[in-house]
Amino acid sequence: MTPDRTPTRAAHAPVVAAAAPPATGTGGRRALYAGAGVVLLALNLRPALVAVSPLAGTIRADSGMSAAATSLLTALPLLCFGLLAPLAPRLGRRFGTERSLLGTMALICLGTALRMLDAVGALFAGTVVIGAGIAVANVLLPGLIKRDFPARAGLMTGLYSMSLFGGAALAAGVTVPVQQATGLDWRSTLACWGGLAVLALLFWLPRTGRRTRVARAAAQEAAHPVRGLWRDPLAWQVTGYMGLQSLSYYAAAAWLPTMLTDAGMSAGDAGWMLSFSSLLGIAGSFLAPVVVGRRLRAGVLAAVGALLCAAALTGVLLAPAEGAYLWMVLLGLGQGAAISLALLFIVQRAPDARHTAQLSSMAQCFGYVLAATGPAVLGAVHDASGSWAVPLAVLLALLLPQVAAGWGAARPRHVTGR
Repeated sequence: MTPDRTPTRAAHAPVVAAAAPPATGTGGRRALYAGAGVVLLALNLRPALVAVSPLAGTIRADSGMSAAATSLLTALPLLCFGLLAPLAPRLGRRFGTERSLLGTMALICLGTALRMLDAVGALFAGTVVIGAGIAVANVLLPGLIKRDFPARAGLMTGLYSMSLFGGAALAAGVTVPVQQATGLDWRSTLACWGGLAVLALLFWLPRTGRRTRVARAAAQEAAHPVRGLWRDPLAWQVTGYMGLQSLSYYAAAAWLPTMLTDAGMSAGDAGWMLSFSSLLGIAGSFLAPVVVGRRLRAGVLAAVGALLCAAALTGVLLAPAEGAYLWMVLLGLGQGAAISLALLFIVQRAPDARHTAQLSSMAQCFGYVLAATGPAVLGAVHDASGSWAVPLAVLLALLLPQVAAGWGAARPRHVTGR
């Protein structure tokens, strides 16, 4: 049963702490080791996919693929994130969280190996396998944070989301320099990111054989699926916020360099601007969940993040090249705060790890399927209107329902379901 939904000032922290007593066993060096494992896993959830974009031109030239087929390499993982998210809680219940997360790193390694084969079909197959592994990890990691770090959920969510942004920024920024410095072909360059997954797999392996009282209690608790969550308004507000901020992020990431080059900026500078924005996103993603409840309420911070994005998109609309650095600072901070809040809402609005995994599955299923449509829809709007003004106006308009969903998701209550 869920706790009383009557909002009070003290409802948030006590209820969460009371809902997860088994996690009290995670402390000291064990907590430090578990936290390092979360960070290392999170660092693997973007590089293998983001690294494709800087090499897209080389991949097209070598493989003979069309631009549409190449863009599918970036859209396929998002579809995997969404369509495979509902399977993750079942895998967690069947094999346990630790073993399932170990399996996600094995899938990333397998997908990386497949992409080494000299066949276009292997490239797509490897990308799908990598996307499947990341989809499961995306869903299960918030539940692990809820279970093992109930008193440090904000800090761990900040480290988790910071690692997501950090891995993406690292892949976007160093993939081409690594290729140029080593003289590797594009397949071998992509494979380099598999080394990070191997490291995470080896680091995580000892945890899968450890059957502590905490792990046994968590496994018993997670044995039963949550029913009725899809009828809960609060769950849909969390889902809506996840989906809208994901759509905004991926649509902007897909088209911002093109917007800037159309405004007269060189392609190299435009690509750097996107990487620069991701670097600022690291700061925003870490700070947002840490300051929630201390200096700002979560709903207020969701509105502040949307305002930063609105200011950035307005700047790109009015003076794209002239104020590009300022717009990327604002956009990075706003988007970083939004993704952290989306993950934090999943952790905080669930009473235990079992509900967290199910809510994470629901939010990411709809969120990433929606996000996968964003770049295509924005491109179609641009083609129909003949300018970037209308697509930017669409992104600005979508910030309003994002704020509304974030304000509702920030309420100190728990989702229903049993």
